[in-house]
Amino acid sequence: MASPQESALDLVRTYYATFNRGDREALLALLDEAVVHDINQGGSEPGREAFRAFLGRMDRCYREQVEELVVMASADGSRAAAEFFILGTYLQADDGLPPAHGQSYRLRVGAFFEIDGGRIARVTNYYNLEDWLAQVRAPA
Repeated sequence: MASPQESALDLVRTYYATFNRGDREALLALLDEAVVHDINQGGSEPGREAFRAFLGRMDRCYREQVEELVVMASADGSRAAAEFFILGTYLQADDGLPPAHGQSYRLRVGAFFEIDGGRIARVTNYYNLEDWLAQVRAPA
């Protein structure tokens, strides 16, 4: 039987594997119904349905893959963290952001998780927005 720490590590790795496969339903199934999503430099959105809507917007505007994933977890399995690079293409202009014309970007991202009952109860993402803006504004 896996330890709580190993279970948390597996859960977060599975979360990113489903993200990379584009399997949004499998990703959503890993979330608690009342999951709280803390958006980079934004607000918090509660609930799995809000997360579903967020993923829909992301899929319209961006094509992304997680690379070089490193995952850590607390011994009790209640908290986890991940560091990775997101390799992406900006497909369609997102609200309040520059025009999109297929720009590529690569960003270092940190993510933090609360885990409860074997599901992700909170996801908090951080990346350098100014770095992303510089990459998508740069001449092709």
